[in-house]
Amino acid sequence: MAETRIEFNRMSLMNLEPLLDAPLAVQTHVAAVTPAALLGAYTLLRPKGTPLHRLLGRIWMALMVVTAVSSFFIHELNLFYGFSPIHLLSIATLFGSWNAIAAARRGDIRLHKRIVAGLYFGGIVLAGLFTFLPGRIMHAVVSTGAEWPAALAAAVIGSILIAIMLRRRRGRLIAR
Repeated sequence: MAETRIEFNRMSLMNLEPLLDAPLAVQTHVAAVTPAALLGAYTLLRPKGTPLHRLLGRIWMALMVVTAVSSFFIHELNLFYGFSPIHLLSIATLFGSWNAIAAARRGDIRLHKRIVAGLYFGGIVLAGLFTFLPGRIMHAVVSTGAEWPAALAAAVIGSILIAIMLRRRRGRLIAR
């Protein structure tokens, strides 16, 4: 009887070459926003006001500032003298970071929570989804000829968002 050999597709999950070939500003941007996305999700899901929350919050804010500042050196979408509407989000991120810290220091935790949630969902999640559009570097990184890695990345991001929203909703119900 002839031996039948099954070959599995050994396609890699990601191709880091487009990122490694990108300008230093893009590499710096991704190096800051990636841990900010993970740390932000973790921090949003964990108890607030603890020393760990404050430490992780400081690290997250620093990563957000590095992410925003590095974006000013990225000019791939040259719509207006090297800048694009996404740079307005970077300005908003810098102001938001400042205001979130100021709100926490003066004890306005409600405002602090709103600003931080806006920074995370607008500055990381929403802006991050645009980086996975075809023709962008991150699309080339996660899409190695198959579309399932991009779908998997979207599913992971969606799962994190659902977990955060459910946790917030549960917290509001308990507080009543």
